[in-house]
Amino acid sequence: MAEDARTLLLAAPVGRTELPEDPALADLLTAGDEAFLDVVARHPDSSLVWALLAEASLRAGNVQGDLTAYAFARTGYHRGLDALRRAGWRGKGPIPWAHEPNQGFLRALWALASAARRIGEQAEYERCVLFLLEASEEGYVALVTSRPLSL
Repeated sequence: MAEDARTLLLAAPVGRTELPEDPALADLLTAGDEAFLDVVARHPDSSLVWALLAEASLRAGNVQGDLTAYAFARTGYHRGLDALRRAGWRGKGPIPWAHEPNQGFLRALWALASAARRIGEQAEYERCVLFLLEASEEGYVALVTSRPLSL
């Protein structure tokens, strides 16, 4: 009987995860470009700020930028995993792109994939792309369209 309950629990559909509002977003909207790093310093737990740093580094178009982007994106990715777990995520299930607070994490994940591919980490690139597709196919399409690998 206990085995039947365990089987039912494992087969149960996984719910979608929606992160809470990111206070960094409001700060980013009110702060000027010159205050961007101050916003990052005030909100180091925000995946969005790390994704923005990674995306800017990818635009440098050189190895130093790619390595820097990898580090920034990995930070945003791990901060996002922490936030997702606090929001009830259990390692799988939808993380909808349409829910704006989720976009920082999904952008960090795509930046990590992009940087990994550029520095030759093919397995990491593939893992991140698969994770992104499973979490949010809509997010994958939006990110591939707006932030192609050849930034």
